[in-house]
Amino acid sequence: MKLLKQVLGIDVAQKELVVTLGRLYEDLKIELYAYNVFKNTENGFLKLSEWVSKLTDKEIKVLYVMEATGVYHQKFAYYLDEKQEDLSIVLPNKISNYMRTLDIKTITDKTCSEAIARFGLERKLENWKKPKDIHRVLKQLTRERRQITDERTIVKNQLHAEETEAIPHFSTIERLKKRIYFLNTLEKEIKNEIKSIVKEHKELTIDITNICTIPGVSILTAATVIGETNGFELIRSKKQLTSYAGLDVVEKQSGTSVKGKPKISKKGNRYLRSALHLPALSTIKWNDNFRDQYARIVAKHGIKMKACVSVQRKLLELIYVIYKNKTVYDKGYELKKK
Repeated sequence: MKLLKQVLGIDVAQKELVVTLGRLYEDLKIELYAYNVFKNTENGFLKLSEWVSKLTDKEIKVLYVMEATGVYHQKFAYYLDEKQEDLSIVLPNKISNYMRTLDIKTITDKTCSEAIARFGLERKLENWKKPKDIHRVLKQLTRERRQITDERTIVKNQLHAEETEAIPHFSTIERLKKRIYFLNTLEKEIKNEIKSIVKEHKELTIDITNICTIPGVSILTAATVIGETNGFELIRSKKQLTSYAGLDVVEKQSGTSVKGKPKISKKGNRYLRSALHLPALSTIKWNDNFRDQYARIVAKHGIKMKACVSVQRKLLELIYVIYKNKTVYDKGYELKKK
């Protein structure tokens, strides 16, 4: 029987790679025929490559498929990119949803790698591309800033609690204030570093300047979106982008008895959603088009957060269109469409 496809499903952990080899035949029969565990180290990568080479058909290139698991998958992904291997990195929620369709009673590292291999054999997946250095740096810096602001919020809450006590401890209050000052200093350093990096790249400067013509969108927001999407490298449509950000609407409806309220999935990049929250509030306040959109949804559903999320989604789509078309925001565009 003619062989159509070969896939290595990889379940990534901090210290090991659990892998399953599978192949798809001309009659669409799937066979999972080899299983192994390798260390998540350079030496482990070499042994894995040798093992795959021995067990696969040299005439058909192997597709490596893995989940995006924090940072633990990155070293192996970069290794495969250097070897010019075909690699697809899939969001964890896609694999977990797929596993629910399979008859798997016990979930282990092995069954996960088998499901990933089967998923790769059944689906047509896009190849992963290594992020550009500038996009990787923007992602690291904007995420570092987010961690600092989250920590600052916690410290501010602690300060408020301490100050409102009946008998506050003044030395504790002073230390909390020093921590807030220190975190403010770190955030300022990161912002300045982002601005400096953007200035060094002419094309990126133009892109971010264009994006910042959108009301409420700052350099920081633009840098976050570009960094988190790798310059929209694998984004092919606005629908795909909103799904990647977890801003897509999901509904649960069956017959006449089951009808859940529509809500956003939140099964996507939380950093994108977070980056768009404050810009959405700002643009609702200062831009007529977004204010009207917000008012219509509030009038229809009576839920302010739903209207705000709708504006976030619209902002993200606008950023994508402006970045791809190398253009600027046109306030009259919505009126021209009518």
